[in-house]
Amino acid sequence: MRILITGVSGFVGGHLAEFLAAEAPGDQLFGLVKPHGAVREDELAGLTTLEADLDDAAAVAGAVRAARPERVVHLAGQSSVQHSWTDPGATLRTNLLGLVNLVEALLQHRLAPRLLVVGSADEYGLVDAADLPICEEQPLRPRSPYAVSKAAQGLLAREYAGQAGLFVVCTRTFPHTGPRRGEAFAESSFARQLAEIEQGRREPVLHVGNLDAVRDFSDVRDVVRAYWGLLERGVSGQAYNVCSGSGVRIRDLLQRLIELSGLRVEVRVDPERLRPADIPALVGDPARLRQATGWQPRHPLDQTLRDLLQYWRERVRAGSVSSAPGARR
Repeated sequence: MRILITGVSGFVGGHLAEFLAAEAPGDQLFGLVKPHGAVREDELAGLTTLEADLDDAAAVAGAVRAARPERVVHLAGQSSVQHSWTDPGATLRTNLLGLVNLVEALLQHRLAPRLLVVGSADEYGLVDAADLPICEEQPLRPRSPYAVSKAAQGLLAREYAGQAGLFVVCTRTFPHTGPRRGEAFAESSFARQLAEIEQGRREPVLHVGNLDAVRDFSDVRDVVRAYWGLLERGVSGQAYNVCSGSGVRIRDLLQRLIELSGLRVEVRVDPERLRPADIPALVGDPARLRQATGWQPRHPLDQTLRDLLQYWRERVRAGSVSSAPGARR
């Protein structure tokens, strides 16, 4: 089978490539990467990489022609809520027009692969406590340019499924983390700061944002299994929550990371880390996903946090991270 992963050099893309290489070693894996973008060779081992910017329709069409995929997992895009407020136009262009360029390339080359379009739980926006956990029928009320872009992307993808007859499954993926998570995300920033404090590279002060939010975290290694299960057994035109079904307060997650580190630290709120429109609680209902695929998480949150902290410890020891504000020089 020929499989194309867009955004393969990203956090989830690397884990998906590793999963597929182990589960289906006979398949041909193709990974779409940005031209001149930074990639990690260990993540891309066994892949044929193809360069294309999602905003460049001709380049995307060329990559699709080369891969001629039978399965496509569309991960590429702008994934930071905070950055979407800085540059909303680029976020909308990359996330929405990027999907258009990908699907039009498939149609242009008369290809009809199974396509998974990865969305976000942020599409749901502000949800009343009485409506938690969130099911897929919950109205979408996005509260950031990023969330708007993902809601529009999902609606357009499902429209392609209906009008063009493509097999398209969409996800609304709740927060997920694990080794290699980018530090723009709260739990990974906490883990990096703790690793730097352990190595004496930072004062024992943790800089944090909103700690009162409640989020439904899954391990990225469980998430990629869910994606593959949906691609194979999901229903075309449907959206699926990918989540654990359990919420955790960011404050409690931070406390557990501190306990795992064994450090005594001061926690200090940094106003620059606060979002303009943060959502108090996002907890999903995974029933539709489980009914379609039989999926169950295999990694408890404690293990995920241990692995994330260990990842940053190894990077800090190796000197492969630059100094951060507040770090000792």
